[in-house]
Amino acid sequence: MSERDRAAGIRLTARGAVASVLVFTLLGSLLHALFGLPAAVGLAFLGGCAVAVALVNPRDLLSLVVSPPLVFLLAALISEAVRSLTAPSPVQAFGLGMFTALSGGAPWLFVGSALVLLVAWRRGLARCVRDLREEIRAAAPDVPRPRAGVDDKGFVPEPEGYFEPRVYGTPREP
Repeated sequence: MSERDRAAGIRLTARGAVASVLVFTLLGSLLHALFGLPAAVGLAFLGGCAVAVALVNPRDLLSLVVSPPLVFLLAALISEAVRSLTAPSPVQAFGLGMFTALSGGAPWLFVGSALVLLVAWRRGLARCVRDLREEIRAAAPDVPRPRAGVDDKGFVPEPEGYFEPRVYGTPREP
């Protein structure tokens, strides 16, 4: 595939990529609820991460790299909130469901985040980080350098009496 064909393909914005990971993860959660497949959530999350990082615009890689943990947490919140609605004790079911979902999904979350990071690095994440640093430097105001002081380290000593307590006003008369 030539560079022109690759550029003409489908490209997602950062929002679209994050939304696709969320949709994939929620679909996996639905499969888990319907068919009792515990690995469905993790595999769907991995698939969503792979699709998102492959289709996202290169300039949006930095936004996508930091989002998988938040997306996984949001998908777990949504799916457990829906699942706990039919329980006799919804708060208890929600708490236990969140604990179970997050502890069982931790390996999938780690692998998905690593997958996104590795693929994004190959697609130009280092350039995105470099561009961000340049933007921050360009937007930062010039910070004045300290004057050369009396001591050998370049520090200016504080004025005399700086640490002495000050008394304001006049004393009260008894």
